[in-house]
Amino acid sequence: MEPRANTTGENKVEDFECCHVTINNKEDVSDFYLQLEKLGAGKFGMVYKLQEKATGKIWAGKYFRTRTTKEKQAACKEVELMNLLHHPRLVQCLTAFQNQAELVMVMEYIAGGELFERILDDDFEHTEPTSVQYMRQILEGIQYVHHQSIVHLDLKPENIVCVGRSSHWVKIIDFGLARKLDPNSPVKVLHGTPEFMAPEVVSFEPVGFTTDMWSIGVICYILLSGDSPFQGSSDVETLNNITAAQWEFDEETFSEISEQAKEFISQLLQKDSRCRLSSDKALAHPWLKQLAPSATKTLSKERMKQFLARQKWQKTGKAVLALKRLSLLSHRLDCKVTDPDAQDKGELDHSQEKGEVFALQKPQVKQEPHFLESLQDLVEVEGSSACLRCHIESFPDPEVTWLRGDVPIQESPHLYVAYEENGSCSLTILELTVEDAGQYMCRAVNDVGEAECSARLTVCPQQKVTYV
Repeated sequence: MEPRANTTGENKVEDFECCHVTINNKEDVSDFYLQLEKLGAGKFGMVYKLQEKATGKIWAGKYFRTRTTKEKQAACKEVELMNLLHHPRLVQCLTAFQNQAELVMVMEYIAGGELFERILDDDFEHTEPTSVQYMRQILEGIQYVHHQSIVHLDLKPENIVCVGRSSHWVKIIDFGLARKLDPNSPVKVLHGTPEFMAPEVVSFEPVGFTTDMWSIGVICYILLSGDSPFQGSSDVETLNNITAAQWEFDEETFSEISEQAKEFISQLLQKDSRCRLSSDKALAHPWLKQLAPSATKTLSKERMKQFLARQKWQKTGKAVLALKRLSLLSHRLDCKVTDPDAQDKGELDHSQEKGEVFALQKPQVKQEPHFLESLQDLVEVEGSSACLRCHIESFPDPEVTWLRGDVPIQESPHLYVAYEENGSCSLTILELTVEDAGQYMCRAVNDVGEAECSARLTVCPQQKVTYV
């Protein structure tokens, strides 16, 4: 492991550890690390907190399923990419273990939490100058990524985290969707978080380094205002706003923001990717180069609170109705308690009913996955598209896996998986061939339980027409 140092925009030197990782397929991760609590889940598998047995140090373990060749290739590819990304503004991979069922990447454990959530802390200053510091650090990391010919493709607030609880250093995490670009081989992708997708991703056109710069523009807009420039009432509306490049600076929200900052954002949120600032040019922009910014007014945290609250609601959308009911019941209780007649008549034991309300919350909020709508058999014609749909209700949000037969499906330009905040889940297959026919299954798993449903897709050959 090799210590490195880097001077950032705060004119301080920060040490960090990095090393070139060779996958260890002779020993098991459990030989060296204790697996602690689960930190998160994704399409790839699970993330757990790990404790190194020899030192007691805490790390994060990213556990990839590698039951199929494609899954194994995807996991190994991420290790290869991380070997190219040794920079203090980027999360580091320290080692990796491979067995027949899974690959485990041992990563830095970054304890400071998401930047946007830290901003809400009472002792956390939120001004335009502090925002400049964060954007400069983000761009330093992305500049390094781009100089390695890699594009991140999933830049969003959740992937910008603080190094420690009292630190203003940030790191970029989660390179699961990152790709190494080859100028002779255009890359198109069909994944990402709708709110932060660039127009070329939505339109399934080739991506490039400035695809990340669009996402940085969205992040900067939200950082300064607490508002999201393209957010619609649904994913479809959001994507339509992006493809139309429909956005503006709200007069009230941006009244305290400098013209240089607005110019910086405007030069990133350009529909034509060729017109956006590169990471090099963004770092050279006057807004990021200023040494003593004149604007020192504290920015309101209320809109940021609303933005983060909406993000959390989206992640736990299936619990909305239960929580609304809880709120209404609590409100009714409070109203009754303030009624002296009710108290005098002994019609309400406030503490008892309040307890009943919160007891009601548990079974309604936390539940194992189940299908409100199951998959239906489909018959389609060769050359057309097929969309298998179902609707999942679950809390916490489930890990959703699509399978054809017993084999997990990997997304590609031919296969597109979507999971919306309301629980709607779909698998779209483009340009069907007869080979696409078969039994398809959707499996949903959370820490309470699991459920699955399946349907058969029949693909009929096109009728050949002979012209006389």
